[in-house]
Amino acid sequence: MKMMFQTEREDLANTVHKMFDRKDTNIAGGNMSIKVFDQNDHPYILMTPTFMSETFYADLHPAQIMVIDAETYEKVDGVGDVTREVNMHEEAYTAHPGIRCVYHSHAPKAMFWATSGLDMPNVTEVTRELGEIKCLPYAPACTQELADTVHDALLKIGDKAMENVFLLNSHGILVTTTDLHVATRVMETLEWNAEIAYQQTIFIKLGLLPDYQSCGKNYKEPMPKGALPGIAMPQFNKEAREHPFPDNIQRPNEDKY
Repeated sequence: MKMMFQTEREDLANTVHKMFDRKDTNIAGGNMSIKVFDQNDHPYILMTPTFMSETFYADLHPAQIMVIDAETYEKVDGVGDVTREVNMHEEAYTAHPGIRCVYHSHAPKAMFWATSGLDMPNVTEVTRELGEIKCLPYAPACTQELADTVHDALLKIGDKAMENVFLLNSHGILVTTTDLHVATRVMETLEWNAEIAYQQTIFIKLGLLPDYQSCGKNYKEPMPKGALPGIAMPQFNKEAREHPFPDNIQRPNEDKY
């Protein structure tokens, strides 16, 4: 018998393991979730469990992916316990209906900017579609204050929330996207941008650059109209559906064979 949302839970378990191995989060934590719908359009949140990193090193069985009712916020399936940071994910999903993945990471290079309380200069071409990379005001981890801070900040940016990065002051990174694999792309390219922006900071201090540079000019200058891609939308693949078997099936009379 298949689990609830087995394919999606397998994908999330595999993805979070890859991200841990690539050091896009650390053993202190981080968590990932996606929003899915059943055949009646009822929403659910599939989310990594508590101690994902500390105990399991992100090597999760799909059964350990929590299934949470997105209307009642009750756990309906999954081996283990729901992380205390689930409130931040829930608040993010309520901020915009187009958010289908929330990825909270402790990636090291981006953490430099977050722990410094600084907005990250957006200098690489591939990250320019993200626009400003803002650092939110500090709020303690796992608190309702942090969840509310994230929710309010996402509300303010409208549709940008469907593909966005916030730095969480002294805590980490929060990616919101339309799809799990878009979120991993955003996180990996953000790490490259974090390192390159740091290196440009050194050149600026040495007097070798007047300011942060991007796409051949000052990073604050907007990209030409039409130069940025649209918000990445996932493809809707065909899914197998249950189909009834013929009625009145009987085992053949063995004497005839």
